[in-house]
Amino acid sequence: MKHIMTAILLLVGCATFSQVKIEGVVKDSIGNPLELANVIAINQLTNKLDSYGITNDQGRYKLSLEKNTDYKIQVSYIGMKTADASISTKEADVTKNFTLENDNALDEVELVYEMPVTIKGDTLIYNADSFNKGTERKLEDVLKNLPGVEINADGQIEVEGKVVSKVMVEGKDFFDGDSKLATKNIPANAVDKVQVLKNYAEVGQLSGVQNNQDNIAINIKLKEGKDAFWFGTVTAGAGVADVNGLYLAQPKLFYYSPKYSVNVIGDINNIGELAFTRRDYFNFAGGFNRPSQSSGTNLNLSDNGLAFLSLQNNRAKEINARFGAANFSYSPNDKLDLSGFGIYTGNKIRLQENSDVIYNDPELGIPDESTQSNTTQRSDLGMLKLSAKYKPNASNQLDYEILGRMSQETQEQNLFSTVIGGVAQNEETNPFSINQNLNYYYTLNEKNIFAFEAIHLIKDEDPFYNAILENDPTNNTDMPNDPYDDTAEDLGMNQDQFRYNLSQNKRVKSNQLDAKLDYWNVLNNKSNINLTVGTILSNQKFNSEIFQTLDDGTTFNNQPDIYDPENDINYTFTDLYVGLHYQLKAGIFTFTPGLSAHAYSAKNEQFGVSYTDDFFRVLPDFNTRIQFKKSETLTFNYRMQTQFTDVNQLAEGLVLNRYNSFFTGNQELESSIAHNLSLMYFSFNMFNYTNVFARVNYTKNIDQIRTASEFQPGSVIRVGTPFNSNFADESFSANGRFQRAFGKLRATAQANFSYAKFNQFISTRDNPGELARSVNENYNQSYTASLRSNYREAPNFEVSYTYGIQDNDQGNRRSKFYTNAPKIEFDALIWNAFTFKTSYEYNLLSDEVGKINSFDFWDASLAYRKDADAKLEFELKATNLLNTQSQSQTNAGTLSVSTNDYFIQPRFVTLRVIYNL
Repeated sequence: MKHIMTAILLLVGCATFSQVKIEGVVKDSIGNPLELANVIAINQLTNKLDSYGITNDQGRYKLSLEKNTDYKIQVSYIGMKTADASISTKEADVTKNFTLENDNALDEVELVYEMPVTIKGDTLIYNADSFNKGTERKLEDVLKNLPGVEINADGQIEVEGKVVSKVMVEGKDFFDGDSKLATKNIPANAVDKVQVLKNYAEVGQLSGVQNNQDNIAINIKLKEGKDAFWFGTVTAGAGVADVNGLYLAQPKLFYYSPKYSVNVIGDINNIGELAFTRRDYFNFAGGFNRPSQSSGTNLNLSDNGLAFLSLQNNRAKEINARFGAANFSYSPNDKLDLSGFGIYTGNKIRLQENSDVIYNDPELGIPDESTQSNTTQRSDLGMLKLSAKYKPNASNQLDYEILGRMSQETQEQNLFSTVIGGVAQNEETNPFSINQNLNYYYTLNEKNIFAFEAIHLIKDEDPFYNAILENDPTNNTDMPNDPYDDTAEDLGMNQDQFRYNLSQNKRVKSNQLDAKLDYWNVLNNKSNINLTVGTILSNQKFNSEIFQTLDDGTTFNNQPDIYDPENDINYTFTDLYVGLHYQLKAGIFTFTPGLSAHAYSAKNEQFGVSYTDDFFRVLPDFNTRIQFKKSETLTFNYRMQTQFTDVNQLAEGLVLNRYNSFFTGNQELESSIAHNLSLMYFSFNMFNYTNVFARVNYTKNIDQIRTASEFQPGSVIRVGTPFNSNFADESFSANGRFQRAFGKLRATAQANFSYAKFNQFISTRDNPGELARSVNENYNQSYTASLRSNYREAPNFEVSYTYGIQDNDQGNRRSKFYTNAPKIEFDALIWNAFTFKTSYEYNLLSDEVGKINSFDFWDASLAYRKDADAKLEFELKATNLLNTQSQSQTNAGTLSVSTNDYFIQPRFVTLRVIYNL
């Protein structure tokens, strides 16, 4: 690593000192500077574009050029005649100004080369070929080359520090805008232009009255010949591993025409390449946005799925993946658009994990715990969506969407705990949901605009949980007895069994309507008034049952001493609200103050007792945007929210979350209040390609629902009960990124800091009425510096270093962990036929005492294709070349801190054949 870093620094130094700069000012005929004029430099010897630039608000431009070279400089601006000049560089920098004349004919300017970047209003247009190096294979490879565009760790596209909300191809939604499906599957050689649409409005009628500064969309323009013609790739491969044979098949086919489009993606493999993870599935909104999301009311329905162990960096000990997806759009005429998609993902995953858990308060006698677990997960997840958009004229638009989800999941886990002993856990669930969305937009005239939006959700969840623990029926009254004997006694279980077989059936049915009607009155081109009338109507039915299966297979309905083992609850929530907002544009400022008045009603019935909470509340909000320049903004936002729980925390009967974690709700829980303030700054300077983003966020929660945890003496088994805390919880986060281009090099510095203070309440069976309160404070810091090259004809690299600190102050215990993670990526196009890529990363995890663990990963691939237009490509790909067996990480929870060793797949080598349509 040391020698690699030295070589890279030498390369950077050589590249920097071998160039000269040409700079100057571009003005019009009366001397006014021209902002966003395009300047390109064409090498006269090679006839290639060597450099380009865009003028700033003072008309200044700057280019980096090779020494002792002849160039043609060309300057263009919409509505003006193109100017050019011949310049021969020497050893010194050059100053050259340009004056452009009006072009009364307004003929389209014919440029020898397309500008790499052009700006039209709020749209940035990147010419992909100006940044491509020949080693790109997928859309994400193209996007990584673009200044101001990032691909985050989850595979999502980020621009200006914001996650892109929609991805389109030729103006048509790609799987309702899912950016990861787009970046991982659209072939790079089909991409002509990347259009970044800032301040994007889903509905054109509302673009002038809504705050869309957080909405960013990307539209991919295809190369000539890719429209009205099938394109894509079909990949097949096989390989060897230490034990089993490897296989993969990945067809990815696309068709686009003015009238309709079809996208088909498939993936079957056993090498751990997850095209669509469980997390992707449950995060996939399908284009649905709650109408009430900006109303000030926060009511989120909990996920009652299985407690699936999460993958770390999409790695596991064994992964067998199946994925299939199809997306279509059809426009029979210019008034009607039909679209839809179907997605299926099925995975079988084996995980192995060892954990060391340290609990917060040793004075309460909670023992530290070590666990070893082996888990098998099986999941089959599917969703289907159909959409229709009817727009008969510019004043009317009607949208309807329906999305259905179905899944079947199981998880089997064998676990050994140093406190509890051996445990076998089995879980399964078969939930489904139907989501419908109806929107209507009507423009009466240029002063009066109406919008109606409604979403209806039906959800049915049926998780089943089973835990089996060994038992010696002869020592139930001895001291000490078996670790689970006291819990079994509390649960009223039959203890004359050779094993405790404990199960729970649970059913949660949800029915929710979220609707609002908006009216905008446009007062003038500087201001408008928005009146909103809306409602949230929600009903949830919850029932659960805990039972024991005896050794002979019969069922025993155990009766706990304290808690009811069953639940049957009906919960109804209503929010009727009216909102008023005023938007005013004054110079560089845009002010949007507002408030909403809510009439709330929450009612739940259980065990023959009814509890109702009715109240009225006014919630203010305020947004201010300062537009310093076209690409420099500062935004302040304040919002007060009322937060409600769902039925899961209201059910007072005992609920079995895990073998060591029980829960009993609180019928009289009340809402909490959250104050949220955020400040965001963004600047993108096209003059020197400097990209600056920073955000700070502060949240204070009052009457927050917290959980009081009661532990059994000397055990990790606990019962949690929620209540409204009198102590406020606070969180603060700050993150920022600075990026600057130096010729063909791009340097990035990024920092993230988060602070959370929350109150934790713990008691033991010895003192059940006394809650021990501890104030937990978590500090997390992460700093990353990286340098990336973008040479057209030379090998390229990206080197980065990440340093992280996790500091957990949990009352009577404090822990501090450090992460050091250097990484290097290298790719080269050799003889225009071979593409070599490799990456290496090293991770060192330590605490204040010293090293805990270290691990590293090395991947490499070598691909051959005759030329860029070749139909066939052959690739030899190796993952985990060092055959690393496990990776480590730390986690800070509300009750404990843990260090985990997580086992992963071994070294894989595969040979792939890729056919390009």
